[in-house]
Amino acid sequence: MTTGCKATTVFLTILSGLLLTILGLTQQWPAPVWVTLVPVLLAVPFVAFSIAARRRGPARITFEEQLTAAPVERTEHRVSRVALPSNWADYDFLISATVRWYSLCPSDDDPVLNPSGLAVEAVLDRARAITELRDPTRASLVQHELSGALSRMRPDSTGHLQAMAENVTLTLQEHDQERLDRLAGVRKDKAVWEHQRKYEQSKRKYLGEDVLKDTGSAVVWWLAKNDDHVEKTVADLGLLARLASAANDTEVPERLRDLIPAPREEHYSREPLREQYAPFEPAPTAADHLSDALNAMDFPEGDPRRGMLAKQVADVIRTQDQHETADDVLRRFDPPASFVPDGAEPPDSPGPGEGTMPGTRPREEDDEH
Repeated sequence: MTTGCKATTVFLTILSGLLLTILGLTQQWPAPVWVTLVPVLLAVPFVAFSIAARRRGPARITFEEQLTAAPVERTEHRVSRVALPSNWADYDFLISATVRWYSLCPSDDDPVLNPSGLAVEAVLDRARAITELRDPTRASLVQHELSGALSRMRPDSTGHLQAMAENVTLTLQEHDQERLDRLAGVRKDKAVWEHQRKYEQSKRKYLGEDVLKDTGSAVVWWLAKNDDHVEKTVADLGLLARLASAANDTEVPERLRDLIPAPREEHYSREPLREQYAPFEPAPTAADHLSDALNAMDFPEGDPRRGMLAKQVADVIRTQDQHETADDVLRRFDPPASFVPDGAEPPDSPGPGEGTMPGTRPREEDDEH
């Protein structure tokens, strides 16, 4: 600052001298004037500088070192597919995340040589406290929960640093996910089956303990379903009595047996109810149809021609590889081994195909056996 003031004084002195010199030359001042002005010219700058210095007073300029705060050290570390336990044994979550941290006033007595290890440990401990209470079937939901819980800086257990995590993803092993999907499908199928079973049990209970409890309940139920056809309900009383007795494994009451119609009448008058309860009555067999045909031909029960015709029909059926049907016809009509007209003598030695029906044997052989 002193050097600047001196330079200013010299500059002002030179400038004043030049101005006075130009002015004296133009005005043609005499020599005594020049002698007087030279000391004045030299004294004026110094007097002005002294007066200014007394007004301002002494100025002390000091320089202080500008210190800036130490930058906060922030670092990060990426972890990938680290196994964390879930609420189910042997089903682990796999977490991937970016761990960030910064140190807190490290002490020289206990230096931290691997801060990333402390930060990862702190983050995984916080994540494990959540995952071990969650089901593996909700991995996507737990992922968002972890993203929120690990998004804030928290100090580790040693107090050396604070850590957080971002870009958190949570998955399962592929084979574990496949097993969970199969288990979910089985549980759903089981639930459907349980509902179906309960529905069937309820329906059986309703039919057995309510509808078919007795003939009266069956009649009321049938009347409610056919309230516009009372005559049909009256016509079906016998069949309803049989149905209620079969459901309770009992005999038809004596007072209701007269209501049971003959089979032929039943074929025509019970058709609506037979269609609904088809599983309770077997379908007519070939033997049944043959019996109807023989009845139509006026071959009543006990007529020997009935058995012989049945035997011939069974032999024809057997040629068509319908052996079970043929056996059923034979069991139904029980034909004799051979047929001999009344008053005729059996042949002594019948030849092949003589005196016997095809597929039969002589009466003598039958008697011997």
